[in-house]
Amino acid sequence: MILVGVKLYQVTLGPVSSGGAPDFTLTTFEGESHTLSDYQGQVVVINFWASWCGPCELEAADLEQAWRDYKERGVLFLGIDYVDTETEARAYLQKRGVTYPNGPDLRTAISQAYRIKGVPETYIVGKDGSVTETIIGPTDYARLTAILDRLLNE
Repeated sequence: MILVGVKLYQVTLGPVSSGGAPDFTLTTFEGESHTLSDYQGQVVVINFWASWCGPCELEAADLEQAWRDYKERGVLFLGIDYVDTETEARAYLQKRGVTYPNGPDLRTAISQAYRIKGVPETYIVGKDGSVTETIIGPTDYARLTAILDRLLNE
C-alpha cells in the first residue's frame, strides 16, 4: 500500500523543474561515457528525444545549430534517445546531421530520474549543477540561446 502511494506521488510530481539535476552516466552510440556530475561548473543541455517523435524533428536543426555555436563556450549538449531502437536512432541522427553526443536511455533509467512525460523534453543544467530550465515540447534556437546566454553571463 505504501509503495503504491509513493509511485502515485512520483507520477503526480511531473518533470524535474528545479533543484539538483539527477546524476547519470550516458554511454553514447559511439561508446563514450558522459557522467553529468563530471561537468560541474559547465552549462549542460539535456534533450530527451526519439526517432519516432514528430515534434523532435521540429527542434533537431535548432539544437544542432545551438550546439555548434555554443560548444566552444563550454556548453555541453547530451541527447538521450528514449524508447527506441539503435538502428532507427542512428538513422535519425545521421539524417539530421546531429553531431553532439547522443546515446540510448537503457532501461529508461535517466528518463525516470527526470520524470519525463514524453518527448521532446529539454533540461538545462546550470554551472552549479541545478536544473535551471525545463522545456516541455519542442524548443527553438532563439529560446534556447537566450537561456544559454543568460546562464553563461551569470
